Amino acid sequence: MILCQYYCNSKHWPRRVYKIKTICNKVIKQKDLNFKNYKNYYMNIILTNNREIQNLNYKYKNKKKVTDVLTFVSKIKNNDYNKDILCDIFFSAETIGRDAANNDTKFYDHFTHLLVHSFLHVKGFNHKKIKDFGIMKKIEIKILKNLGISNPY
Repeated sequence: MILCQYYCNSKHWPRRVYKIKTICNKVIKQKDLNFKNYKNYYMNIILTNNREIQNLNYKYKNKKKVTDVLTFVSKIKNNDYNKDILCDIFFSAETIGRDAANNDTKFYDHFTHLLVHSFLHVKGFNHKKIKDFGIMKKIEIKILKNLGISNPY
């Protein structure tokens, strides 16, 4: 089971929420993400702003800068709920918009790429090593191609 809850705490998102939900539903269905592995996923999609995401980035990652997305996957283990994955994914519309413009990309295409990247983190992937980044990148490119989005790299 996959349950996505959406929260909007920024004036930059309300007009985009319907489209964001549509994109999330399409991405979740991608076979390469393999969300059908007998786990329950509870994902909070938080649509926020630069100030909030910068505060979170500093508080939890010790980085004093704005970012486009932050993904937090709970590490709490509970034997009663060992098949549950809980996570919060924060997106900043301002940074996504700026980065999309700088890379001559559409806002929603860039958002989709960040969502795929975040979902891979939820599935346990990371990019601490170059080899791991290459694995994630390959999967991202394949999923984005399936969604009609060109290679962002």
